[in-house]
Amino acid sequence: MCDEHTEESNEEYFKRTGLNRRAFTALSAAAAISACATAEPKGGAMEIAGRDVNITTPDGVCDAYFVAPTKGKHAAVLVWPDIMGLRPAFRTMGDRLAKSGYAVLTINPFYRKQKGVVFDAATEKFSDPPVRNRLMPLMQSLTADTNKVDAIALTAWLDQQKEVDTKKKIGTTGYCMGGPLVFRSAAYVPNRIGAAATFHGGGIGTAAPTSPHLLIPQMKASFLVCIADNDDKTDPESKNRLRAAFDAAKLPAEIEVYTGDQHGWCPPDSQVYEKVGAEKAWDRQLTLFSKALA
Repeated sequence: MCDEHTEESNEEYFKRTGLNRRAFTALSAAAAISACATAEPKGGAMEIAGRDVNITTPDGVCDAYFVAPTKGKHAAVLVWPDIMGLRPAFRTMGDRLAKSGYAVLTINPFYRKQKGVVFDAATEKFSDPPVRNRLMPLMQSLTADTNKVDAIALTAWLDQQKEVDTKKKIGTTGYCMGGPLVFRSAAYVPNRIGAAATFHGGGIGTAAPTSPHLLIPQMKASFLVCIADNDDKTDPESKNRLRAAFDAAKLPAEIEVYTGDQHGWCPPDSQVYEKVGAEKAWDRQLTLFSKALA
């Protein structure tokens, strides 16, 4: 969603709970990211190594962060960030996922327009109009066509890395605006994408003729769809459209509304980060990957 309607809904949440949006400081964001970084996977963490990479696509050079266990070959995961892009919180989440045994590529989806970090959670808030007005055009520059170019190029790049086990399917995850990118990726690279997870994904099951869920018949992946409470209230039929489409395609899909959790609850630097709900969604993601990417 990532728009004025989401901001209005989240403002109501802050009023209802008595929380102050301005009280979410850089210190609290850093604390949440630190907690995420130190969370150990069940069974122990693998030793990992990460590096910044530049990946050539037909549209230019995509800057990204790649991290994987230091030993062996592993299933790959392609991560599509939210509208705030590739930043410390998503690097931390990439590290955490790699410690569970995956080769993780988190990209800057806006590389055609802007390189590097596009949002600083320590000093900026998406709710501030100047920030939102700067980021919205970046999101709007992404289309189904750019998504197709990236999905094909980035999965091909992953398959060339020595840390990636190409005998295993690739997973893909997306947050907020990354939701549609996950759905399209699963449709554009169906023979490689075997697991897909979305967290408070925006506009994935709408009534529009271009809704990403209409691509489900082209997919071969198992899905996890974690829906924010306020997103569900905005479009309560979305989950039903998704369920009907997955059932018709005979694709396994876990679809759940996270009651009480607001749009954006998963990234640890989010103003509406909710640890309990975020950890539940993370665990469900690992369960999906353990089955579909084995």
